This record gives sequence, structure tokens and C-alpha cells, in this order.
Amino acid sequence: MSAALETPTLDAPVLTQSPIPFIDRRSPLAADSPFRERRQFTNSHEELTPEAAELARAIDGYKLTHRRRFIDFEEMLGVIKSLGYRK
Repeated sequence: MSAALETPTLDAPVLTQSPIPFIDRRSPLAADSPFRERRQFTNSHEELTPEAAELARAIDGYKLTHRRRFIDFEEMLGVIKSLGYRK
């Protein structure tokens, strides 16, 4: 039988490696990433028209109030209607 097919035994040498530190990437204070909140659409509203920027701010406010990172179409429609838009 070949050595590659043998199962390891308790007498087999164990390779030791230096421990890799755990980095919580969800933490905003992670060492390798600057603090910033990920957004569903964009981080800046500078290039938007005034009406689109108003909608973006309203959606951001909704997400902060309801502790939601992403919203669905029903929630977006509610935000749009809250701004006074009607079909």
C-alpha cells in the first residue's frame, strides 16, 4: 500500500504553525479598513439631481431609523410615498 493512502496515527508528527490573529471584519474598528458605513446604493449624493438627492437622504434616514442596511421595493415605495409622490 502506498504511503499517501495511509491514515495518520497518533505517533505521526504534528506540524505547528504560528497562530493567525482573528480579525473581526464586521467591526468598524478593524485595523485594515477605514471607518465607513457600506451603503446599498452609494456613499455620496453629490452627482445627483436635487430631487434624487432628496430621495437618497430619505432612504438613508429610513434605513437608519429602522436599522436596515438594505431595503426592499415595498419599503422604497413607502419612502417615495412619504415624500408626497403619487401615481
